[in-house]
Amino acid sequence: MLLTDKRLLLIGGKGGVGKTTCSAALALLAASRGKKVLLVSTDPAHSLSDAFDRVIGDNTTRLSPNLDGLELDPDREVTQHLARVTAQLKRFCQPQMYQEIERQMRLTRQSPGAQEAAMLERIADVIEQGLKHYDLIIFDTAPTGHTLRLLSLPEAMAAWTQGLLNANKRSEQLGEVLTHLSPKAGRDISNPLADPSEHATAGMDERNKAITDTLLTRQRLLQRTRQILTDARQSALLFVLTPEKLPILETTRAIQSLARENLPLAGLIVNRILPGCADGEFLIARREQEQRHLAQIEQDFSGLAQYKVPLQPTDIQGLAALQHIADLLELAGL
Repeated sequence: MLLTDKRLLLIGGKGGVGKTTCSAALALLAASRGKKVLLVSTDPAHSLSDAFDRVIGDNTTRLSPNLDGLELDPDREVTQHLARVTAQLKRFCQPQMYQEIERQMRLTRQSPGAQEAAMLERIADVIEQGLKHYDLIIFDTAPTGHTLRLLSLPEAMAAWTQGLLNANKRSEQLGEVLTHLSPKAGRDISNPLADPSEHATAGMDERNKAITDTLLTRQRLLQRTRQILTDARQSALLFVLTPEKLPILETTRAIQSLARENLPLAGLIVNRILPGCADGEFLIARREQEQRHLAQIEQDFSGLAQYKVPLQPTDIQGLAALQHIADLLELAGL
């Protein structure tokens, strides 16, 4: 099975190793194989627009036949996320509380994790809606540390949702919901995202029912996202690195962390390898160092497929240059 036959691909790696170029090239390769592809960037640098030499932004944009692009802006996502939360809270509170709600939302905007939480919810929605219209979604992710937080947030947000439900325990009806959601009710304790009982809101008043439905809708969305991300039949994560010490070290740590999350790792794109025709004393020394790093990559990642791409003589920008990288990826076995 080719990687382009999957439904979801996430391209990760240290900043500056060429993730966006490889993501764009892989998307073009999949599109050339007849797949309808959505290429999504979660990198706040908006380098996807730079790679294709055109404005993409937050609206789905046609980039080439069978290929659409989308750039998610973290700041915009936080603003829209908090606006939705504010509107929901105001539905359940008296008007005299509105000013305090807005103050709390302003504080929340600056809190650690606010951006990641907003991005996660948008990513989950893009995956769910995108898979209805596209054969393949490719995420050009932000640098590795950000990616790890995004992929681990479903459990954290499920625990947060559970905490909010627990905070309302004084309500007799909501206490009944917690009985349904508790491990004692037979749920899988090892899976905090397990789908709650469909009767969770039975017997509640309308206010508590609306609050609980909102929380559980988010929890179920995150559950479905996590299931897709960990399903090796549908999804794969591909790392990009260059034959240099720091990218190798960071990729090693990232792969160890992602393996603990049971995410399906498909292989590596080893980018910017010096071509054999490069000469001169400086390049000879550089190539000798590079060969040592390539040997280390072969040894450290022997269990993963490796797709090697040579360094190009010029910057990669525009459709023709990206198509050339796509051709190289195909030659490398992708």
